[in-house]
Amino acid sequence: MSKGTFEFFTGYPTDVLAFEAVGVIDAAAYETQLIPAVEAKIAAEGRVKLLYVLGDRFEGFTMGAAWDDTKLGFSHLGDFGALAVVTDTDWIRHGTKLFMPLVPAPLRVFHLAELEDAKAWMREAGRAEEDHSHDTAATRKLLTLEDKIPPGA
Repeated sequence: MSKGTFEFFTGYPTDVLAFEAVGVIDAAAYETQLIPAVEAKIAAEGRVKLLYVLGDRFEGFTMGAAWDDTKLGFSHLGDFGALAVVTDTDWIRHGTKLFMPLVPAPLRVFHLAELEDAKAWMREAGRAEEDHSHDTAATRKLLTLEDKIPPGA
């Protein structure tokens, strides 16, 4: 087992924090690397989108890291614009899906083979889409003030 670290990726929009967990992630890795990076991104951008890769070089979490992960998530719950978890590790996939209803942001789980799809989704997630739900058809004329004047007045 190797000491864990977070490796941060570049080349993403400014509101995206993309990183990979490598080795055995402990509380120190969260407290010295990930938490400061997330909080700095939130301070700079207001909301942050996370792309979290747990690939072949990921060896596990310590209990302290799991606790720090939980605290980070709940203390910044409203600060996430979207979250993508990329892993083939079944217990992480299932655990992430279990917590999906508690997360008020788009959250998707991808397999490692879908990393490029996750990257593309992360770049697009949370973008304002045109909302046509309140559009009305222009089939009727809007009344003008003159239309409201009674005849012969």
